[in-house]
Parts: sequence; structure tokens; C-alpha cells
Amino acid sequence: MFKILIVEDDRVIARTLASHLSKWDYETRCIDDFKNILDEFLRFDPQLVLLDIMLPFFNGFHWCQEIRKVSEVPIIFLSSANDNMNIVMAMNMGGDEFIEKPFDLNVVTAKVQAMLRRSYAFQGAMNVMEYHGAVLNLSDATLTNEGQKLELTKNEFRILQILLENAGRIVSRDSIITRLWESDEFIDDNTLTVNIARLRKKLEQIGLARMIRTKKGIGYMVE
Repeated sequence: MFKILIVEDDRVIARTLASHLSKWDYETRCIDDFKNILDEFLRFDPQLVLLDIMLPFFNGFHWCQEIRKVSEVPIIFLSSANDNMNIVMAMNMGGDEFIEKPFDLNVVTAKVQAMLRRSYAFQGAMNVMEYHGAVLNLSDATLTNEGQKLELTKNEFRILQILLENAGRIVSRDSIITRLWESDEFIDDNTLTVNIARLRKKLEQIGLARMIRTKKGIGYMVE
């Protein structure tokens, strides 16, 4: 499930957007504290931001620049200030798309879907993998679930990636070891057991204790 952060001063518009996008199985969050937008962005760790230009304290251009210092997440500007100067400014500050107000919710949804496809599905492999709301970021080897983020070791990350690539299917221990051997680190059966145990302990910390299932004598799987 992709997460979308909505940075919109008009509460009615923000809640309407959140409600509509939720129907498309996106997890949404609306900003309430406009002094600390970057902090909320880092906590939520969204895959896309809907950002108004006219905001309390600092405008959307400012926050776009702040987000760009720490992330390349797609940013779609929303604004009634739709003159050419504002559109150009939005793009120059790091925005990826501009939607004029008033807007049709179906148009917003279509642009959101297109942006997510361009950002995460094309150009080779996906940059993220999703599992029942948990998101594995392939760019920085982190796993996020319900606002909590795990930093994974190289082996933990590769094990989880292999299992998610084969979600719903059993992956044998030998297959996992073979994939891990592609790195320059020595991997044997005992090493795999230790890494699986450590990974499971980490998953428990963010509410994913049952994510990895053992198929005795065969291997592991996620369902």
C-alpha cells in the first residue's frame, strides 16, 4: 500500500482528498502541524506528497526544498495560484507535477497513479515492495510498517527481498543461500539460520512477527 502525505491548509479539501484516495487503497495522512512539516514527512515516510503552495508560516516552495534535501519522493503541487510563474517555480523547486484548483478528484487520482507508476514501477525494477501495508524500500534497505522504520543489514534485506519476490511461494533454504552467495560474504546454513532469527526479532518490533513462516524441512515463505 503506497502512502500519500497531504499538505493542504484547507481542512475540507485535505479530508476530501484523504477519503477519496483511501478508496483506492492508498494510506493517507493530512498535515495538521504546519510548523513541522518535515518532521511529519520523516515519520510517515510517504511514497508521494500532495503539496499546496499557500500554507501557514512557510509556503509550499519552502517545504518542497526542505523535502528535497532528504528525499526524491514524487511531489505534486496543488494550487489555485496557477499562473505560469507559480507553475515554473514549483517545477524549479523540485516539484514533479502541478494540479490546478478547483480540481476533479478523478483527475487527481489519475495523476497520482501515473506518478507512482513512473516513479516506482518503470525503469527496471520497483524501488519499493509492499506487503500488507509494510513497504520494503530497495533504495536504502529499510522496512516501514505503521509509521515505524527498520534499518536492515545487507543479509536481512536480501533475505526479505527474496521472500517478497516469491510471496505466496515457499523458498528453499538452498535457494536463499545461493542468492546470498552472490555477495562477497561467506554464507552457510548456520549463517542463514542466524540471519533469519535476527530478522524475525526486528520484524516483531514493528508488528510483523508472523511475516516470515517456516515450512519445516523445506524453507520459508511470506503469504
